[in-house]
Parts: sequence; C-alpha cells; structure tokens
Amino acid sequence: MKKLLLLAALLPLLTLAAESPEDIRKDAQRHRAMAAAHEAAAKCLESGKNPDDCQKQLQAACKGLAIGKYCGMKHEH
Repeated sequence: MKKLLLLAALLPLLTLAAESPEDIRKDAQRHRAMAAAHEAAAKCLESGKNPDDCQKQLQAACKGLAIGKYCGMKHEH
C-alpha cells in the first residue's frame, strides 16, 4: 500500500520530466497568450465597457487556447 501511495505522489513529477524542451516552450507560449488575453480583459473592464462585452472579448481571444469559458481561470464575483 505504501508503494502505491508513493507512486501516486511521484507520478506528476515523472510526467513533468518526460516533457520535451519543445513541449515546454509551447506551454510557455500558451501561458503568455492567456496572460495577454487576461490583461486585455482587465483593460477592457477598466475602460468602463460593458463587462459582458469584455467577457466575450476574453472568450474570443482564448478560443482553442485554454479549457473552459474563462480562459483557464475563474475567480469569485
């Protein structure tokens, strides 16, 4: 049982080690693209535009980039 728990704890680390440098580079690019989309959404909100319009803009910018309609992030409102 202890060996199974140890394996379960180490499995995420093993999968990270298996990523190629190219996979890591692409993942970093996705993170930057998501950050840019969220920055644009923040600026949209700060400009006084309708929050629904800003949300639609964020969803369009993140299409195919992140999981879910909140571009990989959701916070409380």
